[in-house]
Amino acid sequence: MKIVIAGAGIGGLVSAMCLHRAGFDVEVFEAVAELKPLGVGINIQAGAVRILCGLGLEPALAATAIETRELRYANRHGQTIWADPRGRHAGLPWPQFSIHRGELQMILFHAAREMLGAERIKFGRRIADFAQQGSKVTARFVDRDGRTAETAEADILIGADGIHSAVRGKFYPDEGPPKWQGILMWRGVTVGKPYLGGATMVQAGHHTQKFVCYPISRAHAERGEALINWICDLHVSDGALPSREDWNKPGKLADFLPRFADWKFDWLDVPEVIRTAHTILEFPMIDRDPLPRWSHGRITLLGDAAHPMYPIGSNGASQAILDGEAITQELLAASDPEVALRRYEERRLPPTARIVDSNRRKGIDVMLDIVEQRAPQGFANLENVLPAEELEKIVGDYKKLVAQDRETLLKLANAQ
Repeated sequence: MKIVIAGAGIGGLVSAMCLHRAGFDVEVFEAVAELKPLGVGINIQAGAVRILCGLGLEPALAATAIETRELRYANRHGQTIWADPRGRHAGLPWPQFSIHRGELQMILFHAAREMLGAERIKFGRRIADFAQQGSKVTARFVDRDGRTAETAEADILIGADGIHSAVRGKFYPDEGPPKWQGILMWRGVTVGKPYLGGATMVQAGHHTQKFVCYPISRAHAERGEALINWICDLHVSDGALPSREDWNKPGKLADFLPRFADWKFDWLDVPEVIRTAHTILEFPMIDRDPLPRWSHGRITLLGDAAHPMYPIGSNGASQAILDGEAITQELLAASDPEVALRRYEERRLPPTARIVDSNRRKGIDVMLDIVEQRAPQGFANLENVLPAEELEKIVGDYKKLVAQDRETLLKLANAQ
């Protein structure tokens, strides 16, 4: 069975490797002319690392990434609300990794090229159109000037072409731009001192003003430093979504640093981390409404093309990786490709739609807003502000929602 994947991002490359390992003939087409290690930090949850480990990628990841020891939530005064061990530190068979997104992208690319063959991953090929006829799909790819560069015929087409997916756009031409709730994100990477043991991910503040940080480089850690990935979220508007040309533009300290000027905790000087960043990028926090369906005959969607979501709970890339495993398993299980794609959709669309909806309602971050509302000046006793029973329900419900609860993950481990 020949499978064409439009998009060589995290979801597209992981899917290509899973499918190739299962015996399918896979070809990947990517719009950019050359993959480069761009971006900032990213977290891969243990349940998704399980799949990467199965592809033989754990040594490469471990050599580059930080194995996250703890996830900690704090108020805007730096007081701990909740702390949770992660990955192997929580007794799971796999780690959680914090890594530079560009480093992850290149690890996946080099592994996929080695596995599939260099000729099976083609660059400078943006999907422009496609059509189904009988049991075949024909896809047309264009170069940066819009000229037809290649036409590919396959049994299945997977649109893994991101939040602005052309594949999704053809099935839903009236969808419009992504959804925005008025929050801008400024992101940067700073070389600083290790904090909280050197392997802790922190979410501090509340929904409309939040600071997230985590170290992402083993090499820096081995030198006694921390390469700190950080994100500042601020609610700035209830108006129209900024134009796409303004996304990923250089950020200006004056636009957000004053709001964090007094966030000097006993474990981290937040304004100092922000001021000493190498570069700062600004872009809106966006998602899209869940779709009624992903699969149309022999064509389906995957990753951000299928379910872009707010970056709450570190789920975006992890869910795309889970998609890759799921579509492979369903194609192996069903002799009819269209049946397999429907089963893939039935398996993955409902849970990802629930995550999109939950993240819009703040997801697990709701604990931050509860503490801010009940104790804006800080607390002497957390139990008086957010009782343990209420906190445990918030955490437990979200973990089950995203299939990252201990019971689910241990079942997967036992099934392998």
